[in-house]
Amino acid sequence: MTVALSELGRASLFGQRRLERLRGRSVFLSVRSPLTAALALLELDGVARRVVLAPPDLASQHVPALVQSTQAEVWLGDSNMPDRTHTRAGSAADLENVPIGSRQLEAGDIQRRFSQETEWVLLSSGTAGVPKPIVHTLATLQAPLAQEPSGPLGLMWSTFYDIRRYGGLQILLRALHSGSLLLRSGETSLPEFLASAARAGVTHLTGTPSHWRAALMSGVGSQIVPGYVRLSGEIADQGILDNLRHAYPQAQLVHAFASTEAGLAFEVHDGQAGFPAILLTVAPGQKVAGCKLVAGLEIKLQDETLRIRSPAIAIRYLGAEAGPLHGPDGYVDTGDRVELREGRAYFAGRAGGIINVGGLKVHPEEVEAIINTHPRVRISRVTARRSPITGALVIAEVVPTEPSWPEQKEQGLVQEILELCRGALPAYKVPARVHLVPHLPISAAGKLVRLDG
Repeated sequence: MTVALSELGRASLFGQRRLERLRGRSVFLSVRSPLTAALALLELDGVARRVVLAPPDLASQHVPALVQSTQAEVWLGDSNMPDRTHTRAGSAADLENVPIGSRQLEAGDIQRRFSQETEWVLLSSGTAGVPKPIVHTLATLQAPLAQEPSGPLGLMWSTFYDIRRYGGLQILLRALHSGSLLLRSGETSLPEFLASAARAGVTHLTGTPSHWRAALMSGVGSQIVPGYVRLSGEIADQGILDNLRHAYPQAQLVHAFASTEAGLAFEVHDGQAGFPAILLTVAPGQKVAGCKLVAGLEIKLQDETLRIRSPAIAIRYLGAEAGPLHGPDGYVDTGDRVELREGRAYFAGRAGGIINVGGLKVHPEEVEAIINTHPRVRISRVTARRSPITGALVIAEVVPTEPSWPEQKEQGLVQEILELCRGALPAYKVPARVHLVPHLPISAAGKLVRLDG
């Protein structure tokens, strides 16, 4: 299904009467179709007081707590709303059910009226329990586009992300700013999506490094010929950047630093992992070669962790026990540790993901970055295994570029990986074991699923 934005001038998902019923209210948007979600967002901005963007993989057991913390009044969805007996708390006691499903736009005279700044509520990944509701506005979400000129009309954007997550929502806004957008349904397989992108002539494609590794592994990534390839959401190590440069030599290669809380901060255009260390000392508005910075960005290291302040950061968390989103100085602690080497800043990993080997710290991502440079490695995951002697052992799971090899060749690859690590890392960071596996799990957000302990 294709929708031109001009159609919203004379048609609506809701119709005038139902749209007015939603004015000034907190809406929990839970639909399967990304197109329906996109159209609903466009119609509700400036109308609803708050719109909660529920991703399609949201666990049902988390819904009651989120309905309560977001003070949702209306369940706007294509499935049954949660049991009312589970949501009787505060203003969530009387959820009104407004089904919309995957309805097409209905023609009619629609009087559009802006009455308030709508809060767009995105959810954190929720890996440690109930996701945190994070408040943005259209102004914070569009801050990265403030200095972007309108591009040529022929741009065709697409993304591996779901548009109800920060990365996908950014691409929706970029497509509205300049060009068109091909949306991926959650039921569409990767080969089907790439084939659709090829048929649609997608020029700008975005996703996490794990998304891109899966595309390169699929055997159908060669069907697309993008002019712009973008990575965000995970560390873009040199291995994936080099592989994408080889696969798409005609494309502009960009990796961006962004998170739901901190928003989009900067993009790196030089094809190298990390970013120029000078970025940590620039004044707001100053330009850095090889990078594009969000207007008004301020960035610093504190306790080796990246802190960001800019017009693109979120407003706050929702919920009585949510805590502050940023410090008293307005900086968001991203939780991403950074190491400086020879004028370059490299992401070392998440502050909470460190492996302790005999009192020495190991960042899994640092070891993975080395392993991923091997030409016969597609992706790796480094985890900890408990040890009574050192506290933990470093274990590496590796997906080879070829699905199956003779045992002798597999053992040769394992030895090559270990030698590669020994030549680039201190001994305590070298994996104690390397296991070759056919695949590694990727979350619905497109990130490598990490294990604890």
